[in-house]
Parts: sequence; structure tokens; C-alpha cells
Amino acid sequence: MLSISLCMIVRNAQCTIERCLDSVQHLVDEINIIDTGSTDRTKEIVQNFTSRIYDFSWCNHFAKARNFSFQQATKDYILWLDADDVMTKENQYKFSQLKQTLFPSIDAVTMDYYLTLDCDGEVECSERKFRLVKRANHFQWEGAVHENLKVSGQLFHSDIAVTHLPLTKDIHRNINIYEGLIKNGHSLSAIEKFHYANELKLHHRYLEAINQYNLFLDSNLGTTDNRIEACLHVGECYRRLHDDQQAQQAVLQSFLYDRPKPEACCRMGQFFMEQLKHKEAIYWYSQALQQAPADTMTIQKRAYSTWIPHLQLSLLYRELRLFENAYQHNLEAQKWKPNHQEIINNGKYLLSQLKI
Repeated sequence: MLSISLCMIVRNAQCTIERCLDSVQHLVDEINIIDTGSTDRTKEIVQNFTSRIYDFSWCNHFAKARNFSFQQATKDYILWLDADDVMTKENQYKFSQLKQTLFPSIDAVTMDYYLTLDCDGEVECSERKFRLVKRANHFQWEGAVHENLKVSGQLFHSDIAVTHLPLTKDIHRNINIYEGLIKNGHSLSAIEKFHYANELKLHHRYLEAINQYNLFLDSNLGTTDNRIEACLHVGECYRRLHDDQQAQQAVLQSFLYDRPKPEACCRMGQFFMEQLKHKEAIYWYSQALQQAPADTMTIQKRAYSTWIPHLQLSLLYRELRLFENAYQHNLEAQKWKPNHQEIINNGKYLLSQLKI
């Protein structure tokens, strides 16, 4: 059976580190904790799990810290987590099975990363990550922020998931790192411009974000999914700036790179719905249901291919007084969001119209 080193970089994680380590300590053979400057009880808590605690002087560069953490590993494979990640009981079992059955020829294993959960505990947003890698391959991390693990060789895509459960988030950290790099004369790469644009958008600096997204798109670099996401983000920025015409053009631009994604279809549906063009809106929301999310490493927003188009179609058919169609779509939406108040209220109204 293969052996596994857990490698983590942490700082001031006293509120979450115990929960994380409790969920995986029995699955790994070694725990390496790299502390980047904690001033709370993080180290004290970690000492209950491992003596392999290392200090790393923080240099505003996540890849350097992660590469240092990987250098401390001594086992066959390396598992990496953040302090606010957890592995549920179901996924702990799947991981233990993987550990017993994984072929040693496998170089890297992907796992789902559940980024956000709704109030019912259902996954809203997820992506896949290279989560377990062979130590002997010396795979390296790249990027000061939104670091990326560069892997190659034989890959295995598992059904295991890690869940991200942050208690708080420092929304200024990443943008401060990027702007520190720029101030020090660092020329951002294409993918760094994309991520910097995301941070600008998060801080409501929409015109600056649009500029960075366009610089990224003009580079013709990055993945197809990155370019599509950039177009959709540009559209969202223009929406925030109350320029619906430019917003719609940005969404349409995403069609140049691949078939329409569910999110793009929903955006198009929204444009037509607001213009009271019900039939056109119905077309686009119906397309969202037909465009299943691609099995890629990029972020997946499940709502755009499930309950959102069903709810919007229900509301559109309701406006057209096609109550049976409206009711059926509302039922589908309710399967995904049983406690969503708008869906519940819409269902009651439709039942009254159908006199069921």
C-alpha cells in the first residue's frame, strides 16, 4: 500500500486547523505543517498531530511556500490541503479505498473541490484540483497568487471531494499581493492578468477589471475555459456599470471559443427576460438545460444548468399563462432547491391556477 505525506501551509488557523487534521490524520502517514507567521494558537494545536512543523518566512508568494512544503515530504505521494478544508466521512472512506488500490504508475490524482455550499449543504460551486501527486516527480507550484500545480504523466480522476469551509476571508490579501508585485516592477503574465482582473472585480473596480480581462483575451493565452470565463466576467462588470449592450456583447463573445456554456445561456435569457421578450428568453434558458457542464478543471456553477433555468422558465411560462409548463419547471427547480421561498411561493400560485 502506498504511503502519503500531508503538506499544508498555514497562518493564524487556530479556528479551523484541528477540524481539518481530525478529518485526515488517519488517512496519511506523515503530516508536514509549514507555518508562515502565526501569532495565535495554530502551532500549539498542530503539535497534537505532528512534530513536523516548519517555519517559512512569508514572502507574498504562495507557490514558493507550497514548494517548500512539498520539499519536506518523505512518503510516496503528497496530499495538500488548506487549513479550512475538510474531508467528510464518505470521502474519507473513498480516500482510504484509493490508498489501498491506486496503481503506483499513477502520477497525479484529481479530486473535486467544493468551494461553496448552499443553506441546505448542497454544492453550489466546485472545481477539480490535482490533489494527490507522486513525490518522486518533483512537481512544482507556479504563481504568487492563485498558484497552480504543474503536473504531467499518468492521471487518475477520482470521485473523492474535499470541502472548503472557511470561517472568514481576507478579501484584500490577493489584490495587495498583485499590486505589490506591480509596484516592484513585476510584469504580470497573461494568467496573472486574468486573476488580477478577478480581484479588481471583487473590489468593484469594474473599469480596471475590464481592461485587465481584455489584456488577457488579447494575449490569446490561457485555456479556452479561462477565455470564456473572462468574457462572462466582462459582461458582469458592464452590468454593474449599467451598460447592458456591452454586457450582452461580452457574453456573445464567449461563443467564439466554444459552445455556449449554461451560465452564458442564462445571461442571454436574463437580457431578453428583462426586455419582456419571453419567447427569446425561453429559448436561452432551455439551452442552458441542454448544455451540460463540461468535465473540466475549471469552476463549475451548478445552478446555471439546474434550478435557475427551471425557475426562470417557470416564471416565463407563467407570464404566458401556460400554467402546466410553468408548474412542471417549478417542480424541477424544487428538486434542487426544496426550501427556496420564491420557488415555494411560485408553486402555490401555479397550483391555485391549475386548481389541483
